[in-house]
Amino acid sequence: MDADVIIIGAGLAGLVASAELARAGKSVIIVEQENAANLGGQAFWSFGGIFLVDSPMQRRLGVKDSLDLAWQDWQGSAGWDRLDGPHPEDEWAQKWGRAYVEFAAGEKRSWLQQQGVKFTPVVGWAERGSLTAGGHGNSVPRFHVPWGTGTGISEPFADRARAADAVDLRFRHRVDGLLVSDGAVTGVRGAILTPDDAPRGVSSSREVVGEFELSTQAVVIASGGIGGDHELVRRWWPERLGTPPRTMVTGVPAHVDGRMLDIAADQGVRLVNRDRMWHYTEGLQNWHPVWPGHGIRILPGPSSMWLDARGRRLPAPGLPGYDTLGTLKLLRTTPDLVDHDYSWFVLDQTIIKKEFALSGSEQNPDITNRDLALLLRTRLGRAAPGPVEDFKREGADFVVADTLTELVRGMNALTGDELLDEDAIRRQIEARDREVVNPYSKDAQTIGIQNSRRFRGDRLFRTVPAHAILDPRHGPLIAVRLWIVTRKTLGGIQTDLDGRALDESGMPIPGLYATGEAAGFGGGGAHGYNALEGTFLGGCLFTGRTVGRVLAGVV
Repeated sequence: MDADVIIIGAGLAGLVASAELARAGKSVIIVEQENAANLGGQAFWSFGGIFLVDSPMQRRLGVKDSLDLAWQDWQGSAGWDRLDGPHPEDEWAQKWGRAYVEFAAGEKRSWLQQQGVKFTPVVGWAERGSLTAGGHGNSVPRFHVPWGTGTGISEPFADRARAADAVDLRFRHRVDGLLVSDGAVTGVRGAILTPDDAPRGVSSSREVVGEFELSTQAVVIASGGIGGDHELVRRWWPERLGTPPRTMVTGVPAHVDGRMLDIAADQGVRLVNRDRMWHYTEGLQNWHPVWPGHGIRILPGPSSMWLDARGRRLPAPGLPGYDTLGTLKLLRTTPDLVDHDYSWFVLDQTIIKKEFALSGSEQNPDITNRDLALLLRTRLGRAAPGPVEDFKREGADFVVADTLTELVRGMNALTGDELLDEDAIRRQIEARDREVVNPYSKDAQTIGIQNSRRFRGDRLFRTVPAHAILDPRHGPLIAVRLWIVTRKTLGGIQTDLDGRALDESGMPIPGLYATGEAAGFGGGGAHGYNALEGTFLGGCLFTGRTVGRVLAGVV
């Protein structure tokens, strides 16, 4: 036997599981198809947001939260509806969802602090939802930002793996199959890829230079999802979200290829909810890309005006920062929009300098580098943060102009389709601007801006006072072309509450476990249809910890 446990994938979920196993004195081999520079996987690149419930940071900002409210929001967002039959797809997903919310309302913060994770005082209000109390969305701000962004979450666990004598990191080892004996998984086999010193995130060679087999007592699949493979995304794209776009940008490195999911399914592992996925509608082409088609997501405040490709204001809940998949559905099921793969934000300099954040560790040097002075200077200063200004200046999707006439002309020139009518856009912006002069309104977006300003955190860092976009004092005007950016797989390997992978009859497969995105963040779909944000890294942490602790007790 080569190790007590073999983990497939060196992302966050696999690293957390390995930390628990090493702490218990168990030997671990982590096999990873990429090189050592990619230790930590997607988490390294992320903004790092963490979903916490009733935290001290929330309370300091006047937010009243509770387990009951969070569970109400989670259920309303998940919408689990596959609960019939002898082996329902959502049976274990629902149980994992409840367990995760209890974790987020309980020991999650203190446990992370014990691991070396530190949080900024910033709590964001992400995914505000569908505008109903029992429906999708966060009723209160719960998006906690760590110092270091994604690196602040992933690196403490990566450092443990690098330092642990019990953890053997086998890079450039691609798993092509599971070894099975008498119905139990006993190891893995695969290809050794040629050495490649490509920087983190850059596509690497797939040239095979050898083969390997490794034996073990248990295998953990922690290989991630399908977001780097557009053809797989289109293959599993659900009819309820209309037609998949012909053009998308990619929010994860190319090695997030989903291949291990199909390998597992071919060997009898049950995959569920594969049509559930999470892609953002506020994607930009990265002007300084790392991987092919590299896309960056805007984390928008509530004030930008959102127009479809034909220049019509999106109806609620198609508001910035509210309902990710609701907006995606609007854009992909409206008949005269399906031939157009983009939409638009229209805003001004006052809005962009405070309300535009870009997702990703590399786009937030102040928080990533733990620089409080830079944080205060960039987030509270007169200009937009440097990375935002870089995109405004260099990005292919930005139009900047002093007048609306020039702005619309530039937008039409950018797309080359002359779909936008200046008079129609002017009427809509003027109608919106008339609504913001009072402290009350019938306009859903204006009400949302006022609601956001009542939250101390948003008032300080994320939401400008309501004002007329066409007021030249707030100029210049800015238009941003938005693409769909691929990101997360919400379905996956069905697991029980111990993380054991199940077969098609709903029975645990001896020796096989799954964690993180490969397991749909728990049970094959702990989020259901919708995520509440700050829950993807959290799902990797929780499932990795659970599987690691379970295996520490049985191997």
